[in-house]
Amino acid sequence: MSKAPKDNTPAPFDESIIREFLLDNPDFFNRYPELLLAMRIPHAERGVVSLVERKQEIYRNRVQQLEEEITSLLGMASRNEMIYMFNTALSLKLLKCEDLRELRQELEVGLKSQFHFSHVRLIAVNDLDSKLSQFWSKRLYNGYYFGRLTIEESTKLFGVEVGSVALSRLSAQCGKMIFAIASQDAMHFHPEMDHLLLDQLKQLLDHLLLKF
Repeated sequence: MSKAPKDNTPAPFDESIIREFLLDNPDFFNRYPELLLAMRIPHAERGVVSLVERKQEIYRNRVQQLEEEITSLLGMASRNEMIYMFNTALSLKLLKCEDLRELRQELEVGLKSQFHFSHVRLIAVNDLDSKLSQFWSKRLYNGYYFGRLTIEESTKLFGVEVGSVALSRLSAQCGKMIFAIASQDAMHFHPEMDHLLLDQLKQLLDHLLLKF
């Protein structure tokens, strides 16, 4: 009886031909079911398993992956719905504000109570303030900034050191204004996060600030 070729022994046939054949004939193992039980596949944790066991494991892993993706999508949908409901309620309050002081107060109270942010500010950039002007042109060159600040920058914007921030330029019609939110959690705001909450509030503030 001839011995099975070792792992490093070249196969006496083109494996790609077998691969293409099996892809073109998915019912092949239906005609030869005994092959499914005879074949053995190396497994990192369980040693050697049958092709049927391996296929079942792949299906289980795929089902688990799909379940995790569905859970993630449901969580994202729930979060987006929560943001939408919050923004709707806050927008109605902001539309009733009579002046900038009242607007700032409603904005701060609403965001802090809902999301537990440490600071919420509308900051006017004075061109005579070279450090703030530099911050405006460098940190906010693309309109947004998410992440951490230096101690100097943090103190300049909020008066104290904060963990992480979400910053946005308001429209040019409002003058040089920064909508700034801070969290004590250094990981709360990061460059990869979406702009959904900030975008919706920014558009509303762009409109409201023109009234005052």
